[in-house]
Amino acid sequence: MTEMVYGTALVHPGEPILPKWWRTLDRWSMTCVFALFGIGLLLGLAASPPLAEKNGLDPFHYVSRQAFFGCLAMCVMIAVSMMSTHMVRRLATLFFLVTLVALMLLPIFGTDFGKGATRWYSLGFASLQPSEFLKPVFIVTSAWLIAGSQEINGPPGKLYSFILTLVVVGFLAMQPDFGQACLVLFGWGVVYFVAGAPMILLIGMAGLVTFAGVTAYSMSEHFARRIDGFLSAEVDPTTQLGYATNAIREGGYFGVGVGEGAVKWSLPDAHTDFIIAVAAEEYGLVMVLAIIILYAIFSVRCLHRLMKERDPFIRLAGTGLVAMFAMQAIINMGVAVRLLPAKGMTLPFVSNGGSSLIAGGIALGMLLAFTRQRPQGEMRDILLKNRRA
Repeated sequence: MTEMVYGTALVHPGEPILPKWWRTLDRWSMTCVFALFGIGLLLGLAASPPLAEKNGLDPFHYVSRQAFFGCLAMCVMIAVSMMSTHMVRRLATLFFLVTLVALMLLPIFGTDFGKGATRWYSLGFASLQPSEFLKPVFIVTSAWLIAGSQEINGPPGKLYSFILTLVVVGFLAMQPDFGQACLVLFGWGVVYFVAGAPMILLIGMAGLVTFAGVTAYSMSEHFARRIDGFLSAEVDPTTQLGYATNAIREGGYFGVGVGEGAVKWSLPDAHTDFIIAVAAEEYGLVMVLAIIILYAIFSVRCLHRLMKERDPFIRLAGTGLVAMFAMQAIINMGVAVRLLPAKGMTLPFVSNGGSSLIAGGIALGMLLAFTRQRPQGEMRDILLKNRRA
């Protein structure tokens, strides 16, 4: 009877944390993350030396930084994945408040590094982008509020999460960083939809986003220039999109050869926002498909495990994290092939970037913690039981 109610995952009293973590972890998902990071280092060896030479640095300066921050991100991911879901929720809520304050103080203490958007704090030896760290903890905090609203006599969590979303999106738009603002709004929308959002609200949100986009196009020259470039019938070959499009075309099925690509000498962001163009040129369609398959396997496996969860908070938070992770990858690759306007967004665990890697480690660590096996009945068993009753 106990096995019928709680499932077949056994609980071993006094079991050490490492064996318990390894036994309950989705090892396929973790393997995909390590594979993506390895591909990122491989592509970094090709993409970053031209930029290092331009800045008068050691040829493998950026690769070394990527390896350092990537290993740190992996350690953070493993540490977070060992935590209980209650600990993850508490730390995420606390960290959300810290990152929200950091986001609010960006106009005063932040810098733009000459890119026209105040998104970073300069620490001297490195830079810190608060929005990267805010995204995953915001999703977990919103999922906690929305899950709480589903309880009897629970707080109006959906309203609170909506207010927090407007605050976060507003401060991101002020930087301006419309790409991250859209990603945050998308992640919250997925959580709200899974929780049972009325269609009229989703339609209203779509109209609000459209209105905000038209307003941004009218008021922001930077935003309007990117939209005009995307809608133009012809691509200027001297722009980043032009270089990336040509690189993908030249790569063909199997690429031009390791180290033989030319796009890395033309694109200033070849090691970050347009890393997929380097992969396509030097390794061809085969490498691009391998990267897409790794993202797909990770996302599908996480969603499959979340479908079995009984805890509404874990289902909502995990689904939001998966959706945001997958959408960021789609946006990055979509920009490179000109399916989407330029967003300035990294490819998770593949692109170079300290903040992106560590924040990704935190996000995927929480996701791995949410998808660990637990002694519980599966959702379909509960539904069948209720139907028979």
